[in-house]
Amino acid sequence: MKYGNIKTDFNIIILGIGGQGQITLLQILAEAAMNEGYDIRISELHGLSQRGGSVEVHIRFGKKIFSPLVFQGKGDLILGLEIQETIKGFYFANKETKFLVNDYFLPISGIDFSKVSTLSILRQLKEKLILIEASKICQEKLGKDVLAGVYLISLACFKKIIPLKPESILKAIKKIIPEKYLELNLKTFGLAKSSQF
Repeated sequence: MKYGNIKTDFNIIILGIGGQGQITLLQILAEAAMNEGYDIRISELHGLSQRGGSVEVHIRFGKKIFSPLVFQGKGDLILGLEIQETIKGFYFANKETKFLVNDYFLPISGIDFSKVSTLSILRQLKEKLILIEASKICQEKLGKDVLAGVYLISLACFKKIIPLKPESILKAIKKIIPEKYLELNLKTFGLAKSSQF
């Protein structure tokens, strides 16, 4: 059954590390979904959420949503802000799940796991994997790699990976982002609009 542009629900898991703005992304997506009349549930699951610790957030929206958590195999989109953390998204994936991943790697002290070996695991996803150097792009074009998350969710809407209208994301950015950071985030949205992949 369809509701708006989606089936009965759409489930996103955002995976990354502390300091990458997952909660802000959650708020933007929730506001955008609310603007389109969807029922929404969100959840934050994290260990050490200070900079460098694992952070996992869930957002579900659709006609009627009862649980804030995405269950095993029920993810529609895994948004990975750091490639090692993205591996956790396999638990939520099914044969249709898309992985939109920031090509950013933060070595973990005491663990001998390289970027090459991590990427080799992710590349098993083949056509389901969209790997983008979002942090690098945002650093080079805007001077702030922390904008990678806003870049990715904006890009996902423009490319119809997330079934929300870009204008809904733009409206949400204007509401959620504090005024002193708004101009830079609006530039990020514009950069995503003009990006090719």
